[in-house]
Amino acid sequence: MFPLSDTVLVWVGFNLFVLLMLVLDLGVFHRKAHDVSIKEASLWSVAWITLAMAFNVVLYFWRGGEIALQFFTGYLIEKSLSVDNIFVFVLLFTYFAVPPLYQHRVLFYGILGALVMRGIMIAAGAALIKEFHWIIYVFGAFLIITGIRMAQHRNEAMHPEQNPVVKLVRRIIPVTPEYHGQQFFVRQAGVLMATPLFLTLVLIEFTDLVFAVDSIPAIFAVTQDPFIVYTSNVFAILGLRSLYFVLRGAVDKFHYLKLSLAAVLTFVGVKMVITDLYKIPIVLSLGVIVALLTIGIVASLLRARRMGAGVAGGRAATGGASQQVP
Repeated sequence: MFPLSDTVLVWVGFNLFVLLMLVLDLGVFHRKAHDVSIKEASLWSVAWITLAMAFNVVLYFWRGGEIALQFFTGYLIEKSLSVDNIFVFVLLFTYFAVPPLYQHRVLFYGILGALVMRGIMIAAGAALIKEFHWIIYVFGAFLIITGIRMAQHRNEAMHPEQNPVVKLVRRIIPVTPEYHGQQFFVRQAGVLMATPLFLTLVLIEFTDLVFAVDSIPAIFAVTQDPFIVYTSNVFAILGLRSLYFVLRGAVDKFHYLKLSLAAVLTFVGVKMVITDLYKIPIVLSLGVIVALLTIGIVASLLRARRMGAGVAGGRAATGGASQQVP
C-alpha cells in the first residue's frame, strides 16, 4: 500500500471534500447575507473541530498513532496561531466599518485565497527541506526571532491606512467611498471601481500571507510530511471564520494570549534548531504547547476578571459618593 501522503487519489479526494464543504458553506448555509450570531458560530466551530478530530481518527487507523499525533499537534499549533489573525480581523472590520452582514462573505473569500497561498508555500517549504536540510535551521532561527519580536511588540497598534498594499490598490483601481451591498466591484459612470469591501479583503489576504510565513515553518518542526502539514493547516483555516464570530466581542480579554503564542513560536524554533542534536518527543512538544497556551488563556481571563471587578468597584464607589450630595 502506498503511503497516504504519496497517494494522488487521497490528495484529490481531500481537496474535493474541502471544496464541497466550502460550496455548502457559502451556497447553502450562508447564501443570504446575515450577521452570524455567537450561537451559530459556536455550532460551526464545533462542526469544524469535530471534522478535524474525525480525520485524526482516520489517520490513526490508517497510518498509526505517531502520524495521528503529528497531525493533532500541528493542528493545535495552527489553530492557536490563527487566533492572532482574529485580532487583526477585528481591527480591519472596525477600521473600515464593515457591516456585520458582509463580514462572513469577506472572510469566506479571504480564507479561500489563504488555502491556495498556503498550499503553494507548503509545497515550496517541503521541497526546500528535502533538497537542503540546513534550511530547517534557518526556519528555526526565524521562528525564535519572530517569537521574541512578538513578545516585545505584542501591543503595537496597526494603521491600515498606512499599509503599502492599501496604497497600491488605490493606485491601480479607484475605490468608492461607500459600500454597495456585498459587492466587491461596481461600475459607476462606465468606470470599474472597487468597494471598501474589496480593500478589506485584500488586507485580510495580505495579513494571512504574513502570518503564514510564521505558522508554516512552525508545523515543519512537528512533521515534514507535506500531507500532514497541509491537512492540519486546512482544518485550522476552515474553522477560522466561525472562531472569529465567536471571539470578536471578547478579543480584548485575551491580553496575555499573544505572549503565549510568542512562547510557542520560540519553543518550536528551538525544537527545529536542535533537531539534529536532540529530537524532542512529539508527546513532550504537545504537552509544552498546551501548557503555554493554557497559561496564557487562564492568566488573561484572571486579568479580565480582576479588571472587571475593579471597574465595578469604581462605579459602586462613585455611586455611593453621588448619593451623599444633597
